[in-house]
Amino acid sequence: VTMRERLSLWAVFSLTDIFVCVAESVAVMSVDLGSEWMKIAIVKPGVPMEIALNKESRRKTPVAVCLKENERLFGDSALGVAVKNPKVVYRFLQSILGKTADNPQVAQYQKHFPEHQMQRDEKRGTVFFKFSEELQYTPEELLGMILNYSRGLAQDFAEQLIKDAVITVPAYFNQAERRAVLQAAHIAGLKVLQLINDNTAVALNYGVFRRKDINSTAQNIMFYDMGSGSTTATIVTYQTVKTKESGTQPQLQIRGVGFDRTLGGFEMELRLRDHLAKLFNEQKKSKKDVRENLRAMAKLLKEAQRLKTVLSANAEHMAQIEGLMDDIDFKAKVTRSEFEALCEDLFDRVPGPVTEALAAAEMSMDEIDQVILVGGSTRVPRVQDVLLKAVGKEELSKNINADEAAAMGAVYQAAALSKAFKVKPFLVRDAAVFPIQVEFSRETEEEDGVKTMKHNKRILFQRMAPYPQRKVITFNRYMDDFVFYINYGDLGFLGEQDLKVFGSQNLTTVKLSGVGSSFKKHSDAESKGIKAHFNMDESGVLILDRVMCVSASLVNFLFFFNPELGNTISSLFGGGSSEPTANVTEPTFKYQERSEKREKSAQEKPETEEGKEGEPQAEEQKDNKEDKKAEKPEEKSDGEKAEEKEEDKKPKPQKKSKISEDITVELEVNDVLDPSTEDIEVSKKKLQDLTDRDLEKQEREKTLNSLEAFIFETQDKLYQDEYLAVVTEEEKEQITGKLSEASNWMDEEGYAAGTKELKEKLSELKKLCKAMFFRVEERKKWPDSLAALDSMLNHSTIFLKSVRLIPESDQIFTEVELKTLERVINETMTWKNETVAEQDKLSPTEKPVLLSKDIEAKRSLLDREVNYLLNKAKFVKPKPKDKAKDKNTTSTENSKANSTEDAEKVIPPKSDDGETDYFIFVKPAEEPPTAEKKDEEPILELNPAENTDTGHSQSTNQSNIKIILT
Repeated sequence: VTMRERLSLWAVFSLTDIFVCVAESVAVMSVDLGSEWMKIAIVKPGVPMEIALNKESRRKTPVAVCLKENERLFGDSALGVAVKNPKVVYRFLQSILGKTADNPQVAQYQKHFPEHQMQRDEKRGTVFFKFSEELQYTPEELLGMILNYSRGLAQDFAEQLIKDAVITVPAYFNQAERRAVLQAAHIAGLKVLQLINDNTAVALNYGVFRRKDINSTAQNIMFYDMGSGSTTATIVTYQTVKTKESGTQPQLQIRGVGFDRTLGGFEMELRLRDHLAKLFNEQKKSKKDVRENLRAMAKLLKEAQRLKTVLSANAEHMAQIEGLMDDIDFKAKVTRSEFEALCEDLFDRVPGPVTEALAAAEMSMDEIDQVILVGGSTRVPRVQDVLLKAVGKEELSKNINADEAAAMGAVYQAAALSKAFKVKPFLVRDAAVFPIQVEFSRETEEEDGVKTMKHNKRILFQRMAPYPQRKVITFNRYMDDFVFYINYGDLGFLGEQDLKVFGSQNLTTVKLSGVGSSFKKHSDAESKGIKAHFNMDESGVLILDRVMCVSASLVNFLFFFNPELGNTISSLFGGGSSEPTANVTEPTFKYQERSEKREKSAQEKPETEEGKEGEPQAEEQKDNKEDKKAEKPEEKSDGEKAEEKEEDKKPKPQKKSKISEDITVELEVNDVLDPSTEDIEVSKKKLQDLTDRDLEKQEREKTLNSLEAFIFETQDKLYQDEYLAVVTEEEKEQITGKLSEASNWMDEEGYAAGTKELKEKLSELKKLCKAMFFRVEERKKWPDSLAALDSMLNHSTIFLKSVRLIPESDQIFTEVELKTLERVINETMTWKNETVAEQDKLSPTEKPVLLSKDIEAKRSLLDREVNYLLNKAKFVKPKPKDKAKDKNTTSTENSKANSTEDAEKVIPPKSDDGETDYFIFVKPAEEPPTAEKKDEEPILELNPAENTDTGHSQSTNQSNIKIILT
């Protein structure tokens, strides 16, 4: 996080910006799920937006999981194993999520990682990794393990349970890929608040920290994000807009997106790895080809990753690996020019996403205010040079954290979506990169009487259509069961290779049943067609909510004898002609909760117009101006009122009543089949078994370390003076013998023993040494405990003496209260003297009778009695004074009281050691306090002494009696 962002955190999350609504575990997290790295951020009470550190105290963690026979490793630990045994380490899983076995990216993954056995899942058509004959893992399961690990890191950092998360995905992820990430999160036990596009998260982070710079004038900014696996260019428009809910608020709108799925730093590293392999073969130090050795190639890839980073800041660098293959060391010089020559074709593809984004937004580069770099691979100098030339700007902006911007933006969205926090609104209008349409066929009759099948297409969501949004499509010419299809729209903006990687363009086949029976049931009502309700939620996933058969019936309609007249009046009161009319589609950008409210209100209102066959209509609440007029009617004259009464007597036609009935829907997925409920449960159990095994292993290692440490530490303690003083020779020999026996057992059997056996051995040793440890600990605690008790006794005694000096007329404590305190002081003093004397007679090796817990109990009892009296003094009201006495008070006495203050002070009582702990003085009031003032000011107040050197206080408070504690 940049310094400006750190300084702005408390401005963004001030007391009025974010607060916690519940007291339980309310932390939320975000995961910036990249192809090579992931960044985790949290928000919890007292911690506004912070990156969670991993176990190595690093701010980013490799997306890698290592599966050994008896353990799992994640992150940097997994990468360490990848060099030695690459077969058991799985990484870069993002590229094969939601892909069928015949997808080009699956073949590309197999080429990059030939050590893995990938096989086709005949049931779903996807791939899985064959770990052994008994164990196979799907990419979703492996990603679920990684997400579960990220959740553990977030919980360790937040020190509380976390369930809710926002996960970033690439903007170019299609429906199948988004569903795959949701399935992985479900397997991991995470509740996904939203899948947010990584470019949207970056834009949100940028806008949140520059809220004051956003105004009604639109600002167009391009974010160029080149990561490890892909590159995305995004055009975002910032400006303030007015909303009904919260007034004028800043908003970001995604205007255009361009991408390249395979252009990234990883491809550059692979080219550099192959170049290093070529250099090693040319040195001819070995007769074998290094490219056939998987372990050696893994070492070369690790060195290539380091080399790419170094060459970004240096013109040349020496690559070197010890024991690359057959104990042969490798060393070779690589220059930046050589590296750039290897990746020349990759650099030529850098401007591609920029051109696509401008085309999608229908904008030119002149309309873009600035271009901001995001992603680690944008640090390559040649990438910046080519991009700067392509955009035609003076410079490229680097005023955002290239690595953590997406994680920080996503966690802000997580706090906004969570019910536990309230943040300043920042409106986000994301955009669907790929258009979606509905297709259906209908039989039509031509002029010559020949019946033909007409294929219709209706765009449901256009390219760059904002979401979340709900849409309704009406089929008003079907009277029986029928089928329609949900497919992607025109994908002509994708290249040939991108279309192959994209996969199936057919999403879902929707089969409707029960249409004919529903119409027969309501044959006397007017048909409003079959309405299909679609929802593209916050995660960009399209859902068919429901399909309903809608009809409208007339109640007490008096003009049914004349069809023409009936139709005319019907149109006046909400009815429509039998001919379909065009519909004005008005998209909605509200959140799902508000959309559901509109949906309920729309169901309650009668339909007033029908749309074109299959024409999508946004579920938008109608203008409520007429409703407001109905709520506030205008005042009418008496004549108008009389006319209305006469009209009320005449019978009037009533509005249509809406009848809705759900239609049975059968969905057939055409792109990538989702795992069944049984498969999900099997995957969850598989991961839970692995987690339990890891926890059991960690528990065993913890117990083993504790046993080892206890044996060595106790053996060492037996040579220390404080332990030798409290044990007898017999006890020492017994403990020493048992420790030696346990140490020998550890060398022979202990390291292979189970957790239960280790715990029993540790418990046995602790029980043997318990008495010795107890005696040592008690002797350590005695000095401080006794000193605290003596201090409490001293203060309590002086406090009691001071209180007894108060005149009887002004005494606020009862005799019973004072005698109770005196009794407790005497009993505590007696117990202390007798117990200490008894303890002095005992040997250090015997069980002590003076216990620190008993000392603390006595001190607490005494402290409670004193505090009771002090609290009573705080709230006591002054006694009323004799009015006659006040009148007879002379001014001479008042002046004397003011001038000779020191003479009126009583000599402070001395404690046994001669030091003054408490003192009391009596000071008459200069003016008789009023009745109101008597009620407000206590007669006894406790204030710290202002002059501790002299023991006196120069207090200006006009209370009658003061007790000052020094």
